[in-house]
Amino acid sequence: MQPLPPGSTIGILGAGQLGRMLAVAASQLGFKCRIYSDVPGPASDVSVATTIGPYEDLEKIAKFAAETDVVTYEFENVPVAAGAAVQQVRPVRPGLKALEVAQDRYLEKSFIEALGLPLPRFASVDGPDDFAAAVAKVGAPSILKTRRLGYDGKGQARLQSADDIAVAFDAIGRAPATLEAMVPFKFEVSVLLVRGLDGTTAFYDIPQNHHEGGILRTSTVPSALPEAHQALARDIAGKLAAALDYVGIIGVEMFYVGEGPTPLLLNEFAPRVHNSGHWTMDGCGIGQFENHIRAVAGWPVGATERHSDCQMTNLIGDDVAAWPQLAAEPGVCVHLYGKNEARPGRKMGHVNRLFPLSTVG
Repeated sequence: MQPLPPGSTIGILGAGQLGRMLAVAASQLGFKCRIYSDVPGPASDVSVATTIGPYEDLEKIAKFAAETDVVTYEFENVPVAAGAAVQQVRPVRPGLKALEVAQDRYLEKSFIEALGLPLPRFASVDGPDDFAAAVAKVGAPSILKTRRLGYDGKGQARLQSADDIAVAFDAIGRAPATLEAMVPFKFEVSVLLVRGLDGTTAFYDIPQNHHEGGILRTSTVPSALPEAHQALARDIAGKLAAALDYVGIIGVEMFYVGEGPTPLLLNEFAPRVHNSGHWTMDGCGIGQFENHIRAVAGWPVGATERHSDCQMTNLIGDDVAAWPQLAAEPGVCVHLYGKNEARPGRKMGHVNRLFPLSTVG
């Protein structure tokens, strides 16, 4: 396929902040963006048109797709049927396979396991009949997570002992779930890679991530991950992306356990631009949002080298009220998402603090 020329239209399923930043990046390359979402969101503020409708309205989805040249998605819980309706009309990138696998934790873990990639012990818990076998396989302490729709710490309950599983299952609404072993990790990292339509793959530097209350607070480059283990992390993520026949940016989250036969364990992946990659917007010549647009449009993958050290900090809830002070702080790049209401746990923006490039990491 020939690359899409400037002036083409990129459709985005979802109207959140990731869609907003994708649309801004697309505009810088001369593209127009159209949004489809079940609810209004900040992506519409920077796009040429928005269609509001349920993702179950496949006829409306198909009509939207016909007004575009290619379609991508900004979150992984777009119904697969909606993606399939788009695919009947226009290409969907990343493809439906990544969407389907990422939506179900148990399917995701099973897919990763089948590739021979390292991950924590896990077991399916669909009901009380599964309690004993799951705990016997995974052990405790462990964490019970809903198979679908969990993010930022939602849909999760911890087990300190085997006796806690019934209470944990009630706490997540008795939804089908996956029991996962708790990992005594040193820190968390993520691999951000972009894979082009021709399979060309490039990696950003690996950030070290810090979470608070299940929500990402900071991502820092360079990380403390040893170079040999950085190479291993890139290899793991590259194999996953290839198996998914992936196109675009993918975020692959990992636990760093430390020295030993299995220093890294794959936690989960996100088939989209990723919060831990926001630092690339200011720390690299070509950030993750531009590279995602390049990939889905069939353009060459852009350079991923960083020109500065960087720490990204999410502005969560009332953090955004400090924007005047942040805007006045030297070396700080402020990104606000245009959301009208600051609520606890809601990502309102982020800042990137830049520092001279180091040779550490």
